Amino acid sequence: MKYHLPKTQGRPANSKDSRGSMARRAFALPIFILALIVAFSAAVRLANAAEADAIDRKAIENIVREYLLANPEVIQDALAELEKRAEKERADARAMVLQTAEDELLRSPADVVLGNPDGSVTLVEFFDFNCGYCKRALPDVQKLVAADPGLRVVLKDFPILGPGSVEAAKVALALNAQSDQSQRAEFHTRLLETQGQINGSRAMKIAQDMGFDIDKLEMGVKDPLVQAAIDRNIALAQKLGLTGTPSFIIGSNIIEGAVGVSALQDAIKTARDCDGAVSC
Repeated sequence: MKYHLPKTQGRPANSKDSRGSMARRAFALPIFILALIVAFSAAVRLANAAEADAIDRKAIENIVREYLLANPEVIQDALAELEKRAEKERADARAMVLQTAEDELLRSPADVVLGNPDGSVTLVEFFDFNCGYCKRALPDVQKLVAADPGLRVVLKDFPILGPGSVEAAKVALALNAQSDQSQRAEFHTRLLETQGQINGSRAMKIAQDMGFDIDKLEMGVKDPLVQAAIDRNIALAQKLGLTGTPSFIIGSNIIEGAVGVSALQDAIKTARDCDGAVSC
């Protein structure tokens, strides 16, 4: 199964997709102007149908053009409102997915779980073994687990950075099916701490160093359930609108990028105040 996956490897704290925002604005501008022309025309017709019929399209366009040149802030205000409405639609769609896909998000048997398996709040991380920001965020997650005995962390493989990432994810998922949580956590840590690009061969070498049966692991990589787990994670990430790694979900809050311990702690506190609910 092929995917057109994003090529970003995550974002640092407080980064914005300015190019995407500019593209949306550039696309929306002619639509807005056209809508303004139509609305103006309709208003004229309603005010005086007989007179409006005598006004041709060119005249209406000239009137609108003159108005926009005299009041350019109208375009800026309209685009700001358009972006505000679009963001609300995205937030509403995410909230719906968080409610309907709660089990898949929090309790998939394919995922690695760190910390307290019965914790009062769950932090979910979508990661890629070749993501530099995921490597940077690893110590943050480890600090959170060490400092918070009530924290449960779910790690979801989201291999978006090329074939090597997919290969490594398959090895990790196959190993997950043949190991306990402590071994899963150790393997996850070793892969993220490895310098350079990770692929299937390097992942297998690390598993061999940990004492795993490589023949059995190679058979596990070919298990359709492994690919199915990756497919589910990618589909879920797409529904949530995630475009980079790491992406964290804490309660109803979605945080993209390596934002640091403090920001994650604040989000965890908010989720805990909501009794750990996915939607709050």
